[in-house]
Amino acid sequence: MHDDFVAVKVPATSANLGPGFDCMGLALDLWDEVSIHATTGSTSVVVEGEGAGNVDLGEDNLVVRALRLALDHAGAPQVGVRMRCMNRIPHSRGLGSSASAIVAGLTLARALIGDPDVLGRQEILEIGSELEGHPDNVAPAVYGGATVAWMNEDTKEVGALRLNPPACVSPVVFIPDFELRTATARAALPENVSHVDARFNVARASALAAILSGHAQASGGADLHAVLMEATRDRLHQEQRRGAMEPSLALVDWLRGAGYAAVVSGAGPTVISLEPVGAQIRREAADSGWRVLPLTVAASGVQITRGSLAKVEF
Repeated sequence: MHDDFVAVKVPATSANLGPGFDCMGLALDLWDEVSIHATTGSTSVVVEGEGAGNVDLGEDNLVVRALRLALDHAGAPQVGVRMRCMNRIPHSRGLGSSASAIVAGLTLARALIGDPDVLGRQEILEIGSELEGHPDNVAPAVYGGATVAWMNEDTKEVGALRLNPPACVSPVVFIPDFELRTATARAALPENVSHVDARFNVARASALAAILSGHAQASGGADLHAVLMEATRDRLHQEQRRGAMEPSLALVDWLRGAGYAAVVSGAGPTVISLEPVGAQIRREAADSGWRVLPLTVAASGVQITRGSLAKVEF
């Protein structure tokens, strides 16, 4: 190994964004930080913040598993690690905590190896998406900004487009005090959808991608707020999951009724508004038990913060 002490940070992410089911994502300025010492001994993990007391502290830790996979992929030797995680991304809330852990582990392997030609962002995207099962959270965790990503089911090749959202996209997240496992949320989805609903989502996801590119111009003099409200409507997954997270969908309904482009974040149960929310609305949500965090879009994805590659663009 080139370096024996390295560190990375990875942003939270919000996937789907309404109509962009399993393909659209947004990086948020809320970061997990992970550092490791390479050792000749056994693996140990210390976790502070979110998930402390609930995640594995040895080889089954998701960051460690991703690190091991990446070292094998690169043909590098395995090492013992002493790892410390400062977690700020809530777990099982729809903010990409598992994607963050995977991307952290893969990038830590790059940092340990210390070769700028090994485990670049595209490789991390591909390995991470295969491990996660889909690229919608992995892509913004890797690239930052907003992303549209896809995976070829036959070849497992993954691609992504990175978008630079305009200033009007200023997210606010509403985090509940209950968790929802992604598997539970996915189990609520129907096996088939109608062409009418598919067409509905394709149109709105396309409009949302245009807005998130920062270059959209609405027809008929409509302002982007009105278009954003329409472009965040969905018929494929949110209503179908109401039974699994009724409070979240009720909050979405309330926020949208108040004129905010709110959607379920990922598989939920967190709710995200893609535009600023008034102080009174934030107070009322907080009084109802929601943790309200005004955030910004994270312009960059995962970063190596310590090690010889810390200042190397990749």
